[in-house]
Amino acid sequence: MIQVCKEIENLSDEIINIRRYLHQIPELGFEEYETSKYIAKYLEDIGIQVYKNVAKTGVVGYIRGNNPKRTVAFRADIDALPVEENTKVPYCSKYLGKMHACGHDGHTAILLGLAKYLSLNKDKLRDNVLLIFQPAEEGPGGAEVIIREGILKKFKVDCIYGLHLYPEVEEGKVALRSGPLMAQTGEFDIYIYGKSGHGAIPQNAVDSIIISADVINSLQTIISRSINPIKPAVLTIGRIEGGERRNVIAGKVVLEGTIRAFEESVYNKIKDRMIEILKGKEIVHNCKIELIFRDMYPPVNNDENMVNRFIDIIGKENIEIIDPQMISEDYSYYQRELPGLFFFLGVRNEKEGYIYPLHNSQFNFNERVLAMGVQIYVNLLKGNGYIS
Repeated sequence: MIQVCKEIENLSDEIINIRRYLHQIPELGFEEYETSKYIAKYLEDIGIQVYKNVAKTGVVGYIRGNNPKRTVAFRADIDALPVEENTKVPYCSKYLGKMHACGHDGHTAILLGLAKYLSLNKDKLRDNVLLIFQPAEEGPGGAEVIIREGILKKFKVDCIYGLHLYPEVEEGKVALRSGPLMAQTGEFDIYIYGKSGHGAIPQNAVDSIIISADVINSLQTIISRSINPIKPAVLTIGRIEGGERRNVIAGKVVLEGTIRAFEESVYNKIKDRMIEILKGKEIVHNCKIELIFRDMYPPVNNDENMVNRFIDIIGKENIEIIDPQMISEDYSYYQRELPGLFFFLGVRNEKEGYIYPLHNSQFNFNERVLAMGVQIYVNLLKGNGYIS
């Protein structure tokens, strides 16, 4: 477990209060107006230079070093999810149907805790530090917008760090790996257009429900028969809608799903096979099928040198080398621009009941981990010579 120094321990109550305030005001992607206002004011109050309205609702804090030769960035996501909270904590969400069910309130509190620490230790800071409070990680993706606006180039960022609270890892443990950590992800919609008709006269109709069953079965062979079995990938159809009533042959069915892979070539192979299969089904069933892809986030790939250095600084006893995870993160866009490292900070504690997964209405964590997150960032700054 990460050991927290006295100076950061003294900030713990303030960091927890930040998290609890943010937890009460969850806002969805690119709607984080109240959240960003709070972040900006907090940074201004502790004397940090603030840039507002970054990527619409994001905030950037900039701290200039005393003899700067490098700039290191840290990123926190600030958006919430459309989930009705069921934690029954006294600081639960004030907004019906919205909740910080993915720990972004914790990520933001950790980064503001780091900001407070740096504001108290400006005389020790050698290089520049950029604090990125990013909107819309849950979608449609704020990282790409921040990059498009030139924030990384404007501040000449050399490398970037980020973290995610993770209930699949024991509380206080740090989990990561070099190379692919999280998957590339995309969404797809399939529209099957047959011909509606009376259920008693099927020969005069084209049954979209029968076609959808054939399509689902065929698509499931892509992973098992078209992809190298040592290359992990997922194709999931999570929603199906079709039909009007029991004695009417359905003229239209909609399938919605997701694809995930750790390599872009595998991801593209899945897409290509989907197109080929669906073209064949149009001919076989004498119907029309429309396929719409929405490519989401690239895979999160950790810089090997940064990972090795991270382990040296944080200590092997605190590290778990984790298998690649099929979840996704738009932090991956930063890593396409410059060296970046992303890690998980474990929050699973079965004794205290912190067992619920991300995006669950009961997700919560022991707030003592927030100070651990700040400590990790401070250790990285010190271990890499950014601060004395």
